[in-house]
Amino acid sequence: MMAAVTGCLMLGTVSAQEKDKPASGSAGVAQIVALDECDPTSFNAMLGPDFCKNVAIGAVTTFDALFAKAAAGTPDPGWDFEPDILHIKKGTNLVVSDQGGEPHTFTEVAKFGGGFIPGLNAPGEQTVQECSGGFANVAVAKTRILQGSQVNVTDLSKGEHLFQCCIHPWMRVKVEVK
Repeated sequence: MMAAVTGCLMLGTVSAQEKDKPASGSAGVAQIVALDECDPTSFNAMLGPDFCKNVAIGAVTTFDALFAKAAAGTPDPGWDFEPDILHIKKGTNLVVSDQGGEPHTFTEVAKFGGGFIPGLNAPGEQTVQECSGGFANVAVAKTRILQGSQVNVTDLSKGEHLFQCCIHPWMRVKVEVK
């Protein structure tokens, strides 16, 4: 009896593992997570009710502190894309999830640089072309990720792809497609 139960459990384990593997020739799925630690009290006072929906327990940055850190050239590390570098196969579906408390963008850029909110750019850093115009630019608006949502990036060509948040430009990730 015990051998039969063990055999069924092992069969179930193999089936679950096989189910999670990408189909032969398929590259599968990779995930990038957008994180932040906005303080709901200060962000919502400045930007409106329910703008910041922080889910980080005990970790918050106030609105003023976020701008002060950026102006000092030491942007808040709690605002980040994880991982910073991702190696994927051609054909991989890239899922970008916003698990932070506020909106972000996941915008492909030719070169990393500033975003469309000058006060959040590093000292002397200019807005990159792809972020210019902010959300009035439809191309930027289409890369917006709201809190708790995700976007799928598909069909990336072989080579290096740079993505950044056009709001918080220190949020950057390099995706290498092989």
